[in-house]
Amino acid sequence: MKTIGKYRVCGELGKGATATVYLCDDPDSERQVAVKVIRFGQDCAAMSRRMRKLFQNEGMVSKRLDHPNIVRVFEAVVEDEFAYLAMEYIQGFNLEEHCRIDKLLPMHRVIGIIFKCCMALDSAYRQGIIHRDIKPANIMIAANDEPKIADFGLALNMNKDMDRDSTFIMGVGSPAYMSPEQIKGYPLNQKTDLYSLGVVMFQLLTGRLPFRASNQATLIYRIINTDAPAVTALNPNLPEGLNAILRRALEKDLYSRYRNGAEFAKDLSAVRYQILEDDQTVQDTRHFEVLRKLDFFTEFENDEIWEVLRVAVWREVSPNVAIIREGDKNKMFGVIISGCVEISVEGRTLCRLGPSEPVGEVAYLHPSSSRRHASAVTLETTSFLEINASALALSSEELLERMRNVLLARLIKRLREVNKIAAAQGQAAAQVGAGSQANFLRSRPGGGLDMELTPM
Repeated sequence: MKTIGKYRVCGELGKGATATVYLCDDPDSERQVAVKVIRFGQDCAAMSRRMRKLFQNEGMVSKRLDHPNIVRVFEAVVEDEFAYLAMEYIQGFNLEEHCRIDKLLPMHRVIGIIFKCCMALDSAYRQGIIHRDIKPANIMIAANDEPKIADFGLALNMNKDMDRDSTFIMGVGSPAYMSPEQIKGYPLNQKTDLYSLGVVMFQLLTGRLPFRASNQATLIYRIINTDAPAVTALNPNLPEGLNAILRRALEKDLYSRYRNGAEFAKDLSAVRYQILEDDQTVQDTRHFEVLRKLDFFTEFENDEIWEVLRVAVWREVSPNVAIIREGDKNKMFGVIISGCVEISVEGRTLCRLGPSEPVGEVAYLHPSSSRRHASAVTLETTSFLEINASALALSSEELLERMRNVLLARLIKRLREVNKIAAAQGQAAAQVGAGSQANFLRSRPGGGLDMELTPM
C-alpha cells in the first residue's frame, strides 16, 4: 500500500493475525504516525462484524483518553472492506521481549514502568474505561522508560448500558493475564486491569508467569483456585516488600485487591529497593558469562543458566566461614565459582573442593532427609552460587531435570573416587579362572562379603 487515507506509507512496522501496522507520514503535520489496518474478510461475515465493532470501539475509546502513558489515537476510519486507525508512533519496544529469563530488565526499571502504568489505568478508569487486555505485548516502552499502553480494542466502556452495548464481548483477553472474575464472566471494574498488571509485573521480575500449566483448562483452574508463589522465592535478590505488593495485586478476593491504580502506585513508590551502582544488567551478563565457562554448567542451555541466576544468590564469602554445618537441617546447595572449600565429618577432613564443584547436593538430592552429615568451610575468599531448593522447585521442568542429572553424575563420580581409595587400602581380590562356571566373592578373615553369584 502506498497510501492509507491521507497518510503516505513509509514501511511496515508489524503484522499480526488480524491487523497490519504501517509507519506513515501525516501530510497535515510534520509527525510520523503508526497506522493499523484491518481488512474484513469475505469468507466469514460474523468474524468481520466482530472485528468491525472491536475496531470502532478502539477508535471511540482511545480518542477519549488523554494521558502521557496511553498511546494517542488521532483518527479512526471504517470503510466497507477495511478500517484503519492512525495513532502515535512509538519508537521503542514492547515488554514482551523482556519477559524471558535471559532478557529481564533491572528491578528499578520494572518498578518505574509499572508505577506509570498504574497511573495511566487509574486515569482511564476515571473516564469510565477498562482495558481488559493488559499484557506485555500491549505495553510499549518509549525513550526514558516511558510506558505507553496500547490496544484498547477490547476496552469496556462503563458509561454505556451493557445490556444494549453490542461492543461488549464476553471472554476476551489473554487467558494467562486474566483475572479470576474475568475468566468466570463476572461483571468487571478497574480491579481486573490491576490484576493483569500484577501478572505482568510478576513476569518482568521473575521471567515466568505466576500461574503455569500445560493446557488452558489447568491454567484456568490454577488462576481461580491457587495462590501465586512469592517473587522472592523465584528471585531471592528482590526486596521482601515486593511480596506484599504483588500478593495484593493478585488477590482473588476483590475486596482485598487494590481499589485503584493510584493505591497500587503509592505502594510501589514506598517500597525500598536497592539500586546498584553497577548497572544490574551488566552485572547479570557478567555472571552469566562466568557460569557459561564453568565445567559444571557445560550441559546447560543458555536459558537454563539464566534461570539458575534468577533463583540463586551470588555470594562472596570470606575465609573460615561455614557454608554448611554438620547437624543442620536444610536443602540449600550451591556451586563453587572460585576459591576453595573444605569438607569435614566429625572434625576430620574428608576432601577439599575447588571451582565448578557442587557443595551440599546430598541433602538436596535425598528424597526424605534434609539433615547435614558434613560441614563445608571456606579456606580462602570464595565466590559461591547459593541455590535455594524451594526456589528451584518452582523453576521449569527442564531446569529441574538438568540440575538433578548433573548433580547425580557428580555424586556418582565422587563415589567412584571413594571406592578407589577404599580399594587401595583393601586386600588383593580373589582371582577367578576364565573357564569357571560361576563367579565367587568369598570372605576373608577380617571382613568382606560371603556371597556366591550363580549364573542364570
